[in-house]
Amino acid sequence: MVTEEATFDIIITGAGLSGINAAYLLQSELPNHSFTVLESRDHIGGTWAFWKYPGVRSDSAMALFGFPWYPWTEGTNMADAHLIKKYMEDAAASQGIDKKISFNHRVTSESWSTEEQRWTLHVDVTSSDGTVLQKKIFKTQWLINATGYYSYEKPRPAVIPGIENFQGQVIHPQFWTEDVQYDNKRIIIIGSGATAITLLPALAKTAKHVTMLQRSPSYVFSLPARDTLLEFLEKFLPNQWAGKINWWIRMIAETIFVQLLLNFPNWGRKFVVDAMRKQLPKGFDVDKHFNPQYNPFEQRLCLCPRGDFFKALRGPNASVVTDHIETVTENGILLKSGETLEADMIITATGLQMILLNNIDVFVDGVRINDTMGQRYMWNGVMLEGVPNTGVIVGYIAATWTPGASTRTKQFIKVIKHAEKTGASIAAPYIEESERARLPREPCIPNSSTYITEVRDRLPLVANTGPWRNGKNWLEDAIRYWFGWVTTGMRYTSWNRAKSD
Repeated sequence: MVTEEATFDIIITGAGLSGINAAYLLQSELPNHSFTVLESRDHIGGTWAFWKYPGVRSDSAMALFGFPWYPWTEGTNMADAHLIKKYMEDAAASQGIDKKISFNHRVTSESWSTEEQRWTLHVDVTSSDGTVLQKKIFKTQWLINATGYYSYEKPRPAVIPGIENFQGQVIHPQFWTEDVQYDNKRIIIIGSGATAITLLPALAKTAKHVTMLQRSPSYVFSLPARDTLLEFLEKFLPNQWAGKINWWIRMIAETIFVQLLLNFPNWGRKFVVDAMRKQLPKGFDVDKHFNPQYNPFEQRLCLCPRGDFFKALRGPNASVVTDHIETVTENGILLKSGETLEADMIITATGLQMILLNNIDVFVDGVRINDTMGQRYMWNGVMLEGVPNTGVIVGYIAATWTPGASTRTKQFIKVIKHAEKTGASIAAPYIEESERARLPREPCIPNSSTYITEVRDRLPLVANTGPWRNGKNWLEDAIRYWFGWVTTGMRYTSWNRAKSD
């Protein structure tokens, strides 16, 4: 049985960092608008309520990763997942946002009707085990998709020759459960991204031996365990003021740091590699294992708190091997070099399956747009060409996520305000065909990580000119938000005109 819900002015999909932040901004900027948050699971937290593998934590400093309106005051630079989840729950409760969330509401399709001037959302209400209990329909004029950029159901497909031969346990970190036993086991982690960098020191505490097997090296940068700047400010200022000042200082510092490494790659490479060399054991082959072919921030820079990753490598039961897999055997992995790594457990930390809109089918006047996503340009990092009245909220890949998600949400709210001020009921990015022919076709995420390059044909385009861009840092996005025009590259349509058309 399908039950139709009341219409809302705005609907947010997803109660993770981006969704909770969007809800706060709506309450602040559009206080007279009704809204709800639809969350597919039974709790707040998004990624940080989903991952269960040992050591799972933020890979950004919490001063920026948290909300500017609810400063992180714990003093830790990088927090464990359960602390981030608790922080998000407290933040939502402090503003009454938790009362606006409908849990176990999985959006299956979103359909825009120009005739109705509305989005219609088909929603499955599920039990904790995923059983569909009820089907609902929600309607809204404005839609904010804050479901993140990867699939919870499927990891990135990775071909590992002979993996079916292995007699031990094979597990992907995405599906780690609390009953997984790894004490006193020989473990191979396949991968060298943020997940592998987090897993190695956590597992090495009790495992017999942990080997991180990588095809190519990554950059790993160490952050202090404590936010000493915040602790200093809190000695003289109220916590809220200290948190806000700390946010601004950290934001400026991160922007400068990222831009220095991007614009001076030779210096950036030397700076990061030298920092790694100082923390690795004497005689360690840094050039082989920690000197990537790409420049810093061409792929995500991995971070570790208080150098825990390097400390583990200085111990007797953790190592890094850079090689290619010939085949997996019954008892381990045979490498192309001829070396054999023995193992009781293999962890396939081979990446995420990147997908916008979380597998939701999206239609505009009956036409499914998912299959044409890779042909549409992105407007100021938040709206898709030809898709009315909806924002897709994605944070930064090469910098801290939350500032990007926040600024882009504000940009979308600015569009809503302009539409209502001018009497328009439809707002959609629009490109004349003559202009489209001249626009460059660049990937919206230029990052060269494999899990991104593999899906570029399914991600939007940018031209890196005018509004057709996806900002790479907070300052760039903030300037466009503060001083940019919401009419450039946009078509606003009144209700009467739409009816006459």
